[in-house]
Amino acid sequence: MALTLLSLSFLVLLLIGVPISFSIGLSAIATIFYEGLPIAVIFQRMTAGMSVFSFLTIPFFIFAGELMLYGGIADRIIQCARGVVGHIRGGLGMTNVLACTLFGGVSGSPVADISAMGAVMIPMMKRENYDTDYAVNVTTHSSLVGVLMPTSHNIIIYALVAGGGVSITTLILAGLLPALILTLANLTVAYLVAVHRGYPAGTFLGWSVALRSILRAVPGLMVVIIIIAGITSGVFTATESAAIAVFYALILTTLVYRSLSWADFLKAAVKSVKTTGVILMLISISSAFGYLISLYSVADTVGDALMAVSTNPIVIFLLINLALLLFGTFLDMAAHILICTPIFLPICEHFGMGPVQFGMMLLINCSLGLNAPPIGAAQIIGCTIGGIRMGEIMRTIWPFYLALLVTLLLVTFVPGFSLWIPAWFA
Repeated sequence: MALTLLSLSFLVLLLIGVPISFSIGLSAIATIFYEGLPIAVIFQRMTAGMSVFSFLTIPFFIFAGELMLYGGIADRIIQCARGVVGHIRGGLGMTNVLACTLFGGVSGSPVADISAMGAVMIPMMKRENYDTDYAVNVTTHSSLVGVLMPTSHNIIIYALVAGGGVSITTLILAGLLPALILTLANLTVAYLVAVHRGYPAGTFLGWSVALRSILRAVPGLMVVIIIIAGITSGVFTATESAAIAVFYALILTTLVYRSLSWADFLKAAVKSVKTTGVILMLISISSAFGYLISLYSVADTVGDALMAVSTNPIVIFLLINLALLLFGTFLDMAAHILICTPIFLPICEHFGMGPVQFGMMLLINCSLGLNAPPIGAAQIIGCTIGGIRMGEIMRTIWPFYLALLVTLLLVTFVPGFSLWIPAWFA
């Protein structure tokens, strides 16, 4: 009965429009009262959930991304991408894919990626007579690669929720190959749709122009190399790498590019504080919710229900992906990770999928959720910038969604896509 109360109260609160953090917290409090437990249990779990040293990585990565955003890195990345692929059929679409991918590696946030790249690329594509739905879909799907990049704070959240069985370094390395596959899939779809719609090829400005644009963008992109090289060589930890990313972003935007004003620095700081506050609040409340999930053995209950359907690992993994996709339609990404990991990770481990591979599968499902109505933050931002209704976007979204689904299935059923690169550094 207590588990039913926990589940139903959470779903009802979500359906009536209560914010996700309050829905989680209120359902946990209602269940605690029903059980007759002291309310102090909630606050103890909330405090314990936030009191993790590794969580310092989250505000540092967020702040580094905001500094890059306000420091003008986006414009240089766009020029770099246009110099490399802008001359191909549907050149602005290809430029958009590559630019969003590169900036996603710098910011680690799909939402920041769409805000930065979409504000420039979507109006630019519309001026060049590209259809609005194409411009928005290319932007929103390409930005999702940032979830798998080394600067992604969602990787940090998953690593800490998954427990001691997986390191942040291993997850950072594991995300590189799926990110590359997803980028290639996005480039392929963007090109095929451009050919189908008859979009023109751009003008190649010459290798000298392309080389100059690449060199101007390299300092901004170096933050990814610094993080990977530093943690794999043992020079610094994942937490320290986030602090170094902030320091590098400050030096780059103030002394090298000289593009970060004091006003923009304050905007970046304020936005980082707000974002960090929201995420840490969600982590703390989800910790209490996770305590109840563990108390009522939800993972065992769900596992028994799945095995009643089939004991074939392929079927089980497909069913889990369907469940994760469903959760992704109404859960924020951080909440998605915090709630679903303790439920589905033990089941996947029972059927032979390790925590690293499950983490990549979960993060891609989170990406799919960002582009799924009714909560999909990526689609909402993209449609707002493009001035188009979400219903119009959904009519032509399927080729781009298919690219995500193909990548998801590869990561789910081919362990090497997640484990190959980490094995090099084992």
